Amino acid sequence: MQKTKLLSCFLVLAVTILLCGTALYGNGVTNLYGYSRAALSYYGSSGQEVKNIQSKLKNWGYYNGAVDGIYGYQTYTAVRDFQYKNKLEVDGVAGPETLSALGLPTGEAESSAANWKSSDVKLLAHLIHGEARGEPYTGKVAVAAVVMNRIRDSRFPKTISGVIYQPGAFDAVADGQINLEPDDSSRKAARDALNGWDPSYGCIYYYNPSTATSNWIWTRQIIVKIGKHNFAK
Repeated sequence: MQKTKLLSCFLVLAVTILLCGTALYGNGVTNLYGYSRAALSYYGSSGQEVKNIQSKLKNWGYYNGAVDGIYGYQTYTAVRDFQYKNKLEVDGVAGPETLSALGLPTGEAESSAANWKSSDVKLLAHLIHGEARGEPYTGKVAVAAVVMNRIRDSRFPKTISGVIYQPGAFDAVADGQINLEPDDSSRKAARDALNGWDPSYGCIYYYNPSTATSNWIWTRQIIVKIGKHNFAK
């Protein structure tokens, strides 16, 4: 009888611990790795999302390992390097902000340079060179990302040429600098933006605060500052 009571008490205790643990995890406290439930991929994760992360980081020179879908030490350190370079929280966790900067807001690649016409890639590179010549590389990619974000926004045209040549949209078009031959950095930045990298975090506007003359642009919410440009929504 005493053994039966002890076994019953043990079972009740085990179930209680399990339920409490499930409640904590469900409320986004922490899991066994110490990360909140909001963390999408982290050390120990595996699957297609991890492969997508590894592919992006490998293409951009942060990751030298195999694209095997296993979030090991190499992936962890590559994510940290990417976060540091892009002024994100350096925790090695591919959470929502890091995935967005990688062009993987849902864990799935949304775009690829291979899916665009060469004329689109060239036009985007021309815009980057005209608008962001002399800016940090990340800033060049962010300028191109603004074009891509506008395409996805119902308030703007649905093509690269439509966005770029929309009246009054870009100074480089108005003053003819878009006709300058882009350098290798601008061409690479165009491809990175078309492959999904968005250092602007979804912005649809940018401006140089030292030269901006529109009062309206100052009313927009600034999301990030890169080089001489403010990027805003």
